Amino acid sequence: MARLLLGVSGGIAAYKSLELARLATLAGHGVRVLMTENAGRFVGASSFEGIVGAPVLTSEYERDPMRGAFPGEPGDEGPDCAGHDPIGHLELAANCDAFLVAPASANTIAKLAAGFADSMLTTSFLACEAPRLLAPAMNDRMYADPATQANLATLRERGVEVIEPEEGLLASRGERGRGRLPDPERLLARIEALLAGGEQLPLPAEATLDDDGHLGDPTVPVRIDAPRPNGEPGPWDGLRVMVTAGGTREPIDAVRFIGNRSSGRMGMALAAAAQRRGAEVTLIAANVSLPEPPGVKRIDVETTAELAYETVERFETQHVLLMAAAPADFRTEPITGKLKRQDGVHLNLQPTEDILAAISASRAENQTVVGFAAEHGGDAVGRARGKLERKGADLIVLNDVSDPTIGFESADNAVTLVAATDEIEVPKAGKDAVAEAILDRVERLRAAARTAK
Repeated sequence: MARLLLGVSGGIAAYKSLELARLATLAGHGVRVLMTENAGRFVGASSFEGIVGAPVLTSEYERDPMRGAFPGEPGDEGPDCAGHDPIGHLELAANCDAFLVAPASANTIAKLAAGFADSMLTTSFLACEAPRLLAPAMNDRMYADPATQANLATLRERGVEVIEPEEGLLASRGERGRGRLPDPERLLARIEALLAGGEQLPLPAEATLDDDGHLGDPTVPVRIDAPRPNGEPGPWDGLRVMVTAGGTREPIDAVRFIGNRSSGRMGMALAAAAQRRGAEVTLIAANVSLPEPPGVKRIDVETTAELAYETVERFETQHVLLMAAAPADFRTEPITGKLKRQDGVHLNLQPTEDILAAISASRAENQTVVGFAAEHGGDAVGRARGKLERKGADLIVLNDVSDPTIGFESADNAVTLVAATDEIEVPKAGKDAVAEAILDRVERLRAAARTAK
């Protein structure tokens, strides 16, 4: 169990901090919450108190009934415990294992950078010697302003970790940009990774790759390299790689959607593998709850249209596109409100954008495009080859989903790599090892293309 100190500043994203507190408590952590006065305009202290089972403090002049203790640890005796009464903002800061401010508003970030101590949150932050993290959340123009960026740079120089906000729809109607608070699952995963002693690395897969890119003896663990030391060259240094992951969702009404079972695990494994090779990796995640690999830039999307926009917008500057996401093939005009069972419904389905074909048609000579195909039995390889020709991709990664032990939410996968000149089978193995095999094939395709020039 870790002792987590959660600071909540004023912003519409404060509602996500309630879920973060709930998830952390369910995970067995002791959570204490500090709120600014403005945060109380968005969420109530009583909501946090009911979730974490401990009083919320908003002023450095308040007495802490728990005397700096965290739920579930010795000293959690409440207001009647005897002994000298400690100073609240110092005691909590001294006892925590990590201090996360989420959301961190532009105003709070400015105060922390300047060393202001005018609230329970800011005084405790200054007094804290445990790892400190900030998760900014605000309008994209406020986030991009030089003052905010300078304040964040100052805090980074002082050892504060900044969890970058995500791109997407913002609170202001019709606006989108970078400024969204990451999902609570991602925030908790980041804290737990930090407390575990560093970055989260993929677990070793139970397989090895031979010189031809095939998997060898599955009883011998594959070596998944840790991130390279600073300055050490990697085989993909200088390459920009974009990976799409997860499955898109097309709304039917306010609560229902058309979607698929893609979890995003394969895309995450590819992003991690490309980053380990030295590439600059951008991940476009469609409804993925998993945390992104360290050092990878993440953009979250929901619908196929959003996935198409973000992918096409950035593709021109990329060297490699790994299109592992599973876009929904159909959309319908969403209905306002929530459908009632007794009303019945007739959906007029329309095909969604063909992202892979559009991108392949517009690519430059030095760009490599990899598509993915989920097929179900029969002549799966033949259908994948047909897709390779229709879409104009360099490689199709075929995933036969008729086997319930691989693909989708499974940690394992088995694929066939279909290129213009050959087909390479990658038998069942962990998705990390399969990702390495895919990237090895991409490397050879790019080398062959350079030689042919």
